[in-house]
Amino acid sequence: MGVSKLVLSTLFLATLVVTSNANFNDEFDITFGDGRARILNNGEDLTLSLDKYSGSGFRSKNEYLFGKIDMQIKLVPGNSAGSVTTYYLSSMGSAHDEIDFEFLGNVTGQPYTLHTNVFAQGKGNREQQFHLWFDPTEDFHTYSILWNPQRIVFSVDGIPIREFKNMESKGVSFPKDQPMRVYSSLWNADDWATQGGRVKADWSKAPFTASFKAYKAEACVWAWGTSSCGSVSSPTSTSDWLNQELDSASLERMNWVQKNYMIYNYCADVQRFPQGLPTECSQSS
Repeated sequence: MGVSKLVLSTLFLATLVVTSNANFNDEFDITFGDGRARILNNGEDLTLSLDKYSGSGFRSKNEYLFGKIDMQIKLVPGNSAGSVTTYYLSSMGSAHDEIDFEFLGNVTGQPYTLHTNVFAQGKGNREQQFHLWFDPTEDFHTYSILWNPQRIVFSVDGIPIREFKNMESKGVSFPKDQPMRVYSSLWNADDWATQGGRVKADWSKAPFTASFKAYKAEACVWAWGTSSCGSVSSPTSTSDWLNQELDSASLERMNWVQKNYMIYNYCADVQRFPQGLPTECSQSS
């Protein structure tokens, strides 16, 4: 039995950490960028910039094992071709878990592509992509990840756009054993990000800047090998998000988004999986 599984078999009575409109100075470390990442307004705001020489990024000081994470983001305006703004959860190592929001830039007037993915034990290839029903560069919008033992839900302004359920009983790996940090970055990916790499970054428009605020984490903090919420089977926290599922109204909103704004779904890509679609594609994923 792995260390994390052994730890999760024991209850740890502790307090669920709830952070509302957290201070970026307190919650995050700048990871790269040599001054291109800036914490402003006494920790209330953060900006990431990208130029021809480097992008920038940050990560949470805390590791989490399950949580509901919100971040308000305003994406790079104008010609953002070649740039990728990321906001995701990830553990470490080759067999890592990861839950991704990636925003692929575009030329002025063309929509961003919102790319989502789920990795478990190093295996990803579960991409779903969307265009948004608003311009994400004009104002801040809230991007949320709900991660509990039963499901992962991606939401935009409180509207669910994707659900990935725990189907371990059918042999589908699910991220539940490895604590993850929150990461964000702005970087150059003009070899693939915009129209398959056909459109490159226009460095005369640099620096490109994305803005962040109103980070909120209702989450189980992982520290010294223990979770502040107890075990998966017997959590000590009574917070609603630990058992939250999509009600009928939320499912209806998600279906609306997927019908009108989804532009790629790996579960519909039969050419990519000639031997048959992945097991989880028989249900919502």
